[in-house]
Amino acid sequence: MTPTMRAWSVAIPGPIDTEPLVLGERDIPVPGPDQLRLRVVACGVCRTDLHVVEGDLAPHRVNVVPGHEIVGVVDELGSGSSLFERGERVGAAWLARTCGSCRFCLAHQENLCLKPTFTGWDVDGGYATFVIVDQDYVYHLPDVFDDVAAAPLLCAGIIGFRALRRTELPEGGRLGIYGFGGSAHLTAQIAIAEGARVHVMTRSPESRRLALTLGASSVGDTNDSPPELLDGAILFAPVGDIVPVALASLDRGGVLAVAGIYLTDIPALNYERHLFQERTLRSVTANTRQDGQEFLDIATRIGITTTVHTYPFSQAPHALSDLANDRITGAAVLIGFDS
Repeated sequence: MTPTMRAWSVAIPGPIDTEPLVLGERDIPVPGPDQLRLRVVACGVCRTDLHVVEGDLAPHRVNVVPGHEIVGVVDELGSGSSLFERGERVGAAWLARTCGSCRFCLAHQENLCLKPTFTGWDVDGGYATFVIVDQDYVYHLPDVFDDVAAAPLLCAGIIGFRALRRTELPEGGRLGIYGFGGSAHLTAQIAIAEGARVHVMTRSPESRRLALTLGASSVGDTNDSPPELLDGAILFAPVGDIVPVALASLDRGGVLAVAGIYLTDIPALNYERHLFQERTLRSVTANTRQDGQEFLDIATRIGITTTVHTYPFSQAPHALSDLANDRITGAAVLIGFDS
């Protein structure tokens, strides 16, 4: 009899309360050349998972298994795999593979690869007992982070770090953060450690309290103006209506980076109010492996802390529902994959 595993998959994308996630049994996958099979021990619940499940992102794979903040133990090696050993704890993230030969990959911009593959969208992800990953896109995990703490670092942390760098925030600069969930609460800690004054605008009172605990200089509601003009800002909430609000809070030459993969429509902008005086609106597209390694190095050095709510593997839909309805402060992580 072929051994099987449990996996959540997206049957028909739709609102989370319509039960688009289905729990079933699948054959345990076999790693191919240069691949690893991981026994999943923890998997972060990311807003991108919600976009995949609800269909905000067009399906790339029928019955895909979501999840791309994966902490796992190497269970089996494919032929030619030599970078990791059985029993080693590793992390797998959103970027699953790139072509390595397009003009962007050759220019060290693999986040813009013309033929990328993403975990939990193009290939099955971590909402399962086992997952197959490419060894070249796997991270060694610092021992200072346990499994639960490490999971959100693998996307929320990495993409927030790239968004922070996209703002080109000057030393000692003034940073605005719009929305304060799994990614933002990690990004804020890096900015503060690097000397920035951070102002957080979010509709959640619990998230505002967390921001102050982590060292934010001020907090307010989403549409509030920060107490000073900003050198840079990051929009984490997937709400296009916030874009003109954030742009209007920028000082001359300021940059707004939109961190999410999905955003509702942006309303009309007024050139003089929102963009003139060299204010800049930038998107953030995936990340490079270098981004991931740099972030993990910095997170280790500053002792970054993750505020985490855990859910048993069997409650994956409940975790996504809580995320959709803003009932989570910080990040969410699935555990108990063997139970």
